[in-house]
Amino acid sequence: QPQRRGFVRNTLKAGLCDVMMEAPVGYQRATETIPYYRSSYVFVSRRDRNLKLRSFDDPALRRLRVGLQVIGDDYANSPPAEAMGRRGLTAQVVGFPVYGDYGHPDPLAPIVRAVTDGTVDVAVVWGPTAGWFARSSRAPLTLTPVAATAGDDPRLKFAFDVGMGVRHGDEALRRRLDDVIRTHRPQIAAILQRYRVPVVPAS
Repeated sequence: QPQRRGFVRNTLKAGLCDVMMEAPVGYQRATETIPYYRSSYVFVSRRDRNLKLRSFDDPALRRLRVGLQVIGDDYANSPPAEAMGRRGLTAQVVGFPVYGDYGHPDPLAPIVRAVTDGTVDVAVVWGPTAGWFARSSRAPLTLTPVAATAGDDPRLKFAFDVGMGVRHGDEALRRRLDDVIRTHRPQIAAILQRYRVPVVPAS
């Protein structure tokens, strides 16, 4: 199901599943396990453009069309949107729904596809989404983790530790999953690599 407002209420709390495969550490709607990976937002660009972007302070962003995942009617901006806004770069933004259009196949693919076909020069995308769709791009793409700089609000995070989520109170299942994560880290790392999930060093 789309991971939008009501997702936990309609799945985990409704008893339709027992585990959320992704729950960022500090997520309040579920009890999370220990992290099994850490990823970040990434700059996605065509390799032949050789843009070499690292942070939102790069002056090149002022002359580029930047694809950005926007949250819209949830009345909250993503960290990249906040960072772009604080730098006065909103005129450069080409918005794409963070949830995508689930009436179409691959609802989250358009933002990465826009980089491939040149609709935008670069996109800022949550790492696992970017990695999965970049692997099937017609043109080779470069994925570079977004680095925080002194110009960013310290509360603004671009990288997140991710665990699994269980219903509040289901401590037995959480402990079982923690054990699985601890004892199967090589297998988990291999799965992340196969799905091209950009992994950044642990916090």
